[in-house]
Amino acid sequence: AQTGTGKTAAFALPILHRLVTAPADKSRRGATLPRVLVLSPTRELATQIGESFATYGRHTAVTGTTVFGGVSQVNQVRALRRGVDVLVATPGRLMDLMQQGCCDLSAVEVFVLDEADRMLDMGFIQPIRRIASALPKARQTLLFSATMPREIAGLAESLLRDPARVSVTPVSSAAPKIEQLVYMIDRGRKPALLEHLIRSEKIGRALVFTRTKRGADVVARRLNDAGIVSTAIHGNKAQNQRTRAL
Repeated sequence: AQTGTGKTAAFALPILHRLVTAPADKSRRGATLPRVLVLSPTRELATQIGESFATYGRHTAVTGTTVFGGVSQVNQVRALRRGVDVLVATPGRLMDLMQQGCCDLSAVEVFVLDEADRMLDMGFIQPIRRIASALPKARQTLLFSATMPREIAGLAESLLRDPARVSVTPVSSAAPKIEQLVYMIDRGRKPALLEHLIRSEKIGRALVFTRTKRGADVVARRLNDAGIVSTAIHGNKAQNQRTRAL
C-alpha cells in the first residue's frame, strides 16, 4: 500500500490488542523482553511509529521505546534494561546493540518490516536477514511496502510462510486528489521558477526534493535569501537539527 494509506495503524492497533489481551509471562525474572519488533528505514519514521504506538496505547500498560543511530545510545540501552513490550528500531543501531549484548530478541512474537522497499534502497536487506535469524522461529511476520520489486518479493518469500497478501492500491498509482504538473526549464532558471511558484500560488507549506544533500542546502539558502523561510533536512545533518527542521 502507498505511503499515507494508514499502514502504521493497520499493524499497530491489532498488535496493541494482542498485547493487552495476552499479557506477558510475569513468572520470568528480570526486565520485560520486547514482544514486538518493528524495523524502519529511517530515524524519523521510527520516531513517528513509536509515537503512534504511544498515542494508540496511551490507556494501556503497554510500554515501548525507539532506537536509532545519530544520537547517544545511553538512554536507549537504559530503556531496554528497564524492559519494553514494543521495540521500534532502525537496522543499523539495532545491530550495534545486539552485538554489544544490550538487546535480547528471544521473546519477540511479532516482527514488522515497514517501508521494505526503502530498506532495499538503503542497503538494509542483509542486516534485516541477520536480525530475522536472531528472532524466534515461532512468530508472526508482517511486511509492508509501497512497491514490490523482485528483491523485496524474494525477501518476503524467505521471511514469510504461506502469507496472506493484501494490496490496497495499484502499484505506482497517483493519489486522486493530487494535481500533477511538469515544467521543462533550464537548470539555471529552476530557483527563480520555484520562488515564483511559491509566491504566485500562495503556497504556505511546501516540500521540495533535491537530488543531492548539497543541493538541498543550496535551495534552502536561496529561498531564505528571497525571503521565503526554509530549512534543509538530509543525512549529513545532526539528529537534533533534523528533528528541529521537522
